[in-house]
Amino acid sequence: MSAGAHQGAATGQVEQVLQQVSPGRYDAYEALLQALSGGQVWMLLWQGQAGAPDAQYGNMEVDGLGYAPCVTSPAELAASGWTRAHEVVPGAEIAAALYPDRWGLWLNPHAPGGGVGIPWLDLRRIAGGLDRLPAGPLRITEPVVEIPQFYALLGQNAHRTPAVRSLRRAWVQPALGVPYLAIGLDLYETGRAAVESVRLMMQQSIGAVPEGLPVSTVAMEDEYDPVAMWMRAYSRPFFDRGAHGPAPAPAASYGYGYPRPH
Repeated sequence: MSAGAHQGAATGQVEQVLQQVSPGRYDAYEALLQALSGGQVWMLLWQGQAGAPDAQYGNMEVDGLGYAPCVTSPAELAASGWTRAHEVVPGAEIAAALYPDRWGLWLNPHAPGGGVGIPWLDLRRIAGGLDRLPAGPLRITEPVVEIPQFYALLGQNAHRTPAVRSLRRAWVQPALGVPYLAIGLDLYETGRAAVESVRLMMQQSIGAVPEGLPVSTVAMEDEYDPVAMWMRAYSRPFFDRGAHGPAPAPAASYGYGYPRPH
């Protein structure tokens, strides 16, 4: 199959899966993200021509969040009535371009029902690897499991690991997949030696976790990670090498970083 034929098949898959997406169908939505990561979209240009320095994508706002509108095929482009220029872009490429500025992608806004919006957090997952980042929207709360031995051992090992400034924790329930305990790592530095020392710290501590309880780590300096965002806003460190900071805000977590469901 030629590259062009492969892209065409991927684009057809985007449209096929798009028809299955509905509120609460996280499996279909996840399949849409997968299809988009290997497909392409027709970005609607508000001004300029494709590839020109002054080219700008259109923009729309829904529930206070910004999105760039696009269509999923030449047929949908014709149906949209769009008369300005457009640009055909691989899904993975547009995801990587939009999410750092916290822009989402809106598919076929002209369609009956208004199309489907993909928040920037899910574009980040497409850009970073759908299998590496948990499926949203995430329900994030204080941990619901009592494992004081693990926290005590982790705190002791962190005290002996100079790269660690503080540690936080959260209980994360993805839209798809098993819930897990997240440990937020706030480090003084992120060089190779520091990262290796933190990896060793976690390895020496993980034996105190009950069998079958998944544990993941998140970098607190990652300004795009929804779990780190929640921890910075709502949680207090359980290990803090320095002075105590201000009290966190009252936790309110559903769908953190995503539009609220209607």
